Amino acid sequence: MRIIDVAHVRFTAPDLDLMERFISDFGMAPFRDAGSLYGRGLTSSAYLHVTDLGEPAFRALGLMAPSLEELREFANRYECEVTPSSRPGGGWVVEQTDPDGYLIEIVAGQAQVERREPSRDVGWNDAIAKSRIRAVKRVGNRPSQVVRMGHCVLGVSDFRRSEQWYKERFGFITSDEIVLPDGKSIGAFLRCDRGDEPTDHHSLFLIQGIRGVGFNHAAFEIVDADDLFAGHEWLSGAGWKPHWGIGRHLLGSQIFDYWRDPWGHALEHWTDGDLLVAADGSRTASLVELTSVQWGHQAPHAA
Repeated sequence: MRIIDVAHVRFTAPDLDLMERFISDFGMAPFRDAGSLYGRGLTSSAYLHVTDLGEPAFRALGLMAPSLEELREFANRYECEVTPSSRPGGGWVVEQTDPDGYLIEIVAGQAQVERREPSRDVGWNDAIAKSRIRAVKRVGNRPSQVVRMGHCVLGVSDFRRSEQWYKERFGFITSDEIVLPDGKSIGAFLRCDRGDEPTDHHSLFLIQGIRGVGFNHAAFEIVDADDLFAGHEWLSGAGWKPHWGIGRHLLGSQIFDYWRDPWGHALEHWTDGDLLVAADGSRTASLVELTSVQWGHQAPHAA
């Protein structure tokens, strides 16, 4: 089965009110349902971020199946069950546990919500093209506007084992494989296989590193660079803890800004990332390229 995108991330936390304040300041629309807290973006997805009450932890990564029919075929192939989802939007879900114990929730058939339009500025005047004529720009004091979830990064114990597991089940394609000077591969940026339809440089990044097994971060696309800088100012003013940024990645090319939720989980704002098709194939990259930025703040672990 070729998944078409990431769907959501799910956590547990002991204080849903505090998490609600964070995800609102981060730029998602919070709402409650059946005792759980949800964060919604501007797209038609029912939710992007879920928090259930409990001890602080990352609990699951959601992936989007292309159709209910393909989800059922997947379940038959791997001898697992398709069950109705009780979460907002309904639909159906299949659960899988990866080699390191991460819970993967593959969803299909969710009801869509009304898509919301972003609060857009009046265009950009760069040196090549002037699109804002006889209008002033006022970005305003506000959070970023989260549009959609973009990717998730997971630490794994055996990269090749995890790579095989995710590619076999979900059809991922390698964009950049991280290779050490001794020739050992320790991770890869994986994108969805959507044929000739452009897709994000990566929807999943697996890394076998010194931090071991564990959630690294989840990333959410916002509207543009103005939106990212406005969100940085808003989160800073609200007293939240910055993690890394602002800068532009080398691999994937995104402009990025990372923050930590109240329990230390890293969430990223990003904009202007690379888009690839299946025919673009794969390449290798070094650990230096992985941690490098084109401009901006260096990675905290690479300084």
